[in-house]
Amino acid sequence: MEKMYVEDLFRFIENSPTAFHAVDTMKKKLEARGYTGLLESGNWKLEAGGKYYAVRNGSSLIAFRIPKADFKGFQIMASHSDSPCLKIKENPELKSEAYVKLNVEKYGGMLCATWFDRPLSVAGRVVVRENDRITTKLVHMKSDLLMIPSLAIHMNREANDGYKYNVQKDMLPLYGMYGKRESEESRQTDAAGMDFMGMIARETGVNADAILGSELYLYNRMTGSIWGANEEFISAGRLDDLECVYASLQAFLEAEAGCSIPVHCVFNNEEVGSSTRQGAASTFLADTLYRICEALGMTGADYRRALASSLMLSADNAHAVHPNYPDKACPSNRPLMNRGVVVKFSGNQRYTSDAVSAALFCSICGKAKVPVQVFTNRSDILGGSTLGNISGTQVAVSCVDIGLAQLAMHSSYETAGAKDLEYLVQAAKIFYESSVEETGAGEYLVEHCIIHR
Repeated sequence: MEKMYVEDLFRFIENSPTAFHAVDTMKKKLEARGYTGLLESGNWKLEAGGKYYAVRNGSSLIAFRIPKADFKGFQIMASHSDSPCLKIKENPELKSEAYVKLNVEKYGGMLCATWFDRPLSVAGRVVVRENDRITTKLVHMKSDLLMIPSLAIHMNREANDGYKYNVQKDMLPLYGMYGKRESEESRQTDAAGMDFMGMIARETGVNADAILGSELYLYNRMTGSIWGANEEFISAGRLDDLECVYASLQAFLEAEAGCSIPVHCVFNNEEVGSSTRQGAASTFLADTLYRICEALGMTGADYRRALASSLMLSADNAHAVHPNYPDKACPSNRPLMNRGVVVKFSGNQRYTSDAVSAALFCSICGKAKVPVQVFTNRSDILGGSTLGNISGTQVAVSCVDIGLAQLAMHSSYETAGAKDLEYLVQAAKIFYESSVEETGAGEYLVEHCIIHR
């Protein structure tokens, strides 16, 4: 089972080079299992036993099932669809000597050095005019199209002594060469074939002048790998956070109906602050949960009571103790790969976990027979944050930050433990089948209550 999940994760990542593709891949999986897509602009007619999903701006998705009309609350697992990378700017072609490069900018806090000297390509979306309609088309160039070449050590003798990368100068990917060449068929000008947006238009089957807008990104072409003395490690691009996205979706699809509504929630733009209409700071989750209650004939008070009996997992990977930098980890909380799901704490609330939410999640992991670890930053190192505390400004439910231990976070090729993916799927499955109810001041009932039909 462990290897099956890993190989399926690699396929999921390969089909999801951008947030737009991740959502499209999830939509296909959901529809294959009988889920109905809902438009936010449409009327929602929901019924007990129904299976639904909604998408906002092509890059965030919320899926849910309604086990029964008198459900107790919501069991929400939230993750994010985006990863740090290089975004292609408008009017991207830059000519230098006989080279054509693409103009790019950073998206998120990426580890720049990991993007050099490896095959890259382009994916994203374009918005096109088709008669009087504006439509969106996904772009996924499945070829080794670009590379960012390093400067030779002979020309920068200090390269191994530390280097501050200038994205506008150092990280422009090489796309091609222009000038005249002679082919077997005829003389031609290479420059004619260097029209980048023309290539994108051909890939999507439209005329270049029909493209009204685009959001295109570079992605690492290296496929996932299982490795190590006992095949205990996995590596791939975008493990942060597609590993949690995949685990959440897989558990959501495997889970049986319980007494609460299971919610698989994936936001975009976590890597750049979440403050977009499809990010965790948006109303997407709040709107969806309220509309579920509204469609089932519930009142505003009913909605708030449901929130009080809800639990959210903010699922985003955690830092494992690094084999070469063990001093960077907290002295007493030192998560390792292949040792279970990580609960993340922060005294300044950059993570949402508190005594109650962590205890509730640990209780669920106990039922799932899944080991739990703890992550905190060193007190003298400022850590990152994630979507849980941001989402909580819109939907105030008890929340715990969790993830899987990994190395090289925000590299273009990250590493995690081969066992941990199955651990998270098992824990999330029991989570989705459970309900959490506040029964008194500081008292909670956690039930694993499968409805047998």
